[in-house]
Amino acid sequence: MTIFYQVAGDGPTVLLVHAGVADSRMWARQVDELRGDHRVITVDLRGFGETPLEAGAKYADAGDVLAVLDELGVESTKVVGSSYGAYVVLQAASRQPERFSRLVLLPPPADDVVPTDDFRAFAGEENRLLDAGDIDGATELNVRTSVGPEADDAARELVRVMQRRAFEVQLAAGDVDNEEWEVGGITAPIKLFTGAHELTFFAACAKHLSEILPTVDHTELPWAGHLPSFERPEEMTALIRAALA
Repeated sequence: MTIFYQVAGDGPTVLLVHAGVADSRMWARQVDELRGDHRVITVDLRGFGETPLEAGAKYADAGDVLAVLDELGVESTKVVGSSYGAYVVLQAASRQPERFSRLVLLPPPADDVVPTDDFRAFAGEENRLLDAGDIDGATELNVRTSVGPEADDAARELVRVMQRRAFEVQLAAGDVDNEEWEVGGITAPIKLFTGAHELTFFAACAKHLSEILPTVDHTELPWAGHLPSFERPEEMTALIRAALA
């Protein structure tokens, strides 16, 4: 399996891992800003963007991320992950903690956190729409749920395009075996952001991660939904840059 990735700029390495409603295109504004003084790596996980997903595939997204770093000869990197991508980052950093010098996480899900009522309602409606073959409806549900109130029309349309692409590829592949790795033993400092306008489940996950990991600095953004880099891209890029430093 070839994982699609891109490298831009020169300097200290930073890896960007996309959300589950997106692909590497979500980081375009951040790449443009960071490439001036960083070597920026973006990836498309399997079933997203330019990386295919084979029917019946057995893999681990965190393992794929580590394999990309191996291919590029990266021994140590800072990393930014969004939502599901942040969850993948936590798994990779748990398996090889010495390889990650700093983690910046836009709210990831977390194991051992009981789904909240709003999350269960969202997941149930998404499953209902997909079972009915309504990819457009499921896509719009994700756009409404994930993108906060300050995002512009262009941002919403990009999320719409990326999410629909992911649904089409993943549904065509059918059942796959994506192995998840245990989270723990991370030694790098972690900056964790959550938004005040997202599902309460992610606030609960942030609280849980802050309790089980010893190096978490958590900030809630009062203006943000689940994808703050789409809402105030310049402000969020500045926050990411500061967190990386």
